[in-house]
Amino acid sequence: VGHCHPDIVKAAHEQNQVLNTNSRYLHDNLVDYAERLSKTLPEKLCVFYFLNSGSEANDLALRLARQYTKQEDVVVLDHAYHGHLTSLIDISPYKFRNLGGQKEWVHVAPVPDTYRGLYREDHEDSATAYANEVKNIIEQAHKRDRKIAAFFAESLPSVGGQIIPPAGYFQKVAKHVHKAGGVFIADEIQVGFGRVGKHFWAFQLQGEDFTPDIVTMGKPIGNGHPIACVATTKEVAEAFAATGVEYFNTFGGNPVSCAIGLAVLDVIEKENLQAHATEVGNFLMKLLKEQKMKHPMIGDVRGSGLFIGVDLINNQ
Repeated sequence: VGHCHPDIVKAAHEQNQVLNTNSRYLHDNLVDYAERLSKTLPEKLCVFYFLNSGSEANDLALRLARQYTKQEDVVVLDHAYHGHLTSLIDISPYKFRNLGGQKEWVHVAPVPDTYRGLYREDHEDSATAYANEVKNIIEQAHKRDRKIAAFFAESLPSVGGQIIPPAGYFQKVAKHVHKAGGVFIADEIQVGFGRVGKHFWAFQLQGEDFTPDIVTMGKPIGNGHPIACVATTKEVAEAFAATGVEYFNTFGGNPVSCAIGLAVLDVIEKENLQAHATEVGNFLMKLLKEQKMKHPMIGDVRGSGLFIGVDLINNQ
C-alpha cells in the first residue's frame, strides 16, 4: 500500500505503545485479523496460522501436507522458487539445480507456459495437456513406490517468468493430486492481496470452482513488516493438531503485526487498490502491447492487474 503509509505507521505505533507480547498471550488482534482474512477466501479455508515470513509459511504448508497425507513427496513446477529455508530450496528448481541437485522425493512438472512451453497458444487444450504431465509424473512416482503429499505451486509462477497458467489447469491438476491422496498448495506470497486486480487471490483467476487445500501468504500482507500466514481447511488442521505437538511461533501473530495486517486490509479497501491494480495494469499492458507492435524483440506481453511480464527474445 506504499512506503510509510500513514495508516500503517499509525497502527504500528499505537499498538507498540500499549502492548507487544509473544503470541502465547491471547489478544483480540489475532482473532480479528484471522476473521478479516477469512472473508477474502473461500469458506473452507477457515484455519489460520501466523508466522513471520513467506519462507516460514511455505515450510509450515509442507509440514501440514505431510502430516495430513502421511506421505513425503512433492510435485513442483520447473523454475519455481518457494523460499530460503533448506526445506524450500529442496522444492525450488530455480535454486537446487545450482546447489545439491534434486532430491528423490521431489518431482518437477513443466511450467504451464503457453508462450514458450511444451504446449502453446495454438494447442487445442493446453490446460489438460499440462495437467496430464502432472498425472504422468504421479504415475511414474507410484511405479517407484513413492507417494505424493502435495502439489506445490505459485498461483502465477513469478520467478519462472510471470506465467499465467491456462484457466482450468489447477482444477485438473487438483483432481489428479487428490486422487493420489495429496493436497494442493497455492503459494500466494508474491501474487496475492489484490495484485492481480480482478480478484483478491491469484488462484481465483482459474475460476470459482477451484479452491486450494492450503494457501500461503507473506510479502505484501504487512506492507514491509514481517508477517505471514497459512490458511487451510479444518481437516488438514485437525490432522496437524492430532500429533499432540502444538504449533507455536514466538512472534507470528503478535499484536503489532496483526494491527498492521488489519490496517493493510483497511487501506486496500478504503483506497480501492484492487480496482486501481486493474486500471493501472490495463493501461500499462496496453502501452506495452503497442511497443510489441514496434519492436520484434518483444515476444510476449502477459499479465493480470499489476502482475505483468514482458518476454524479450532473439527472434520470433
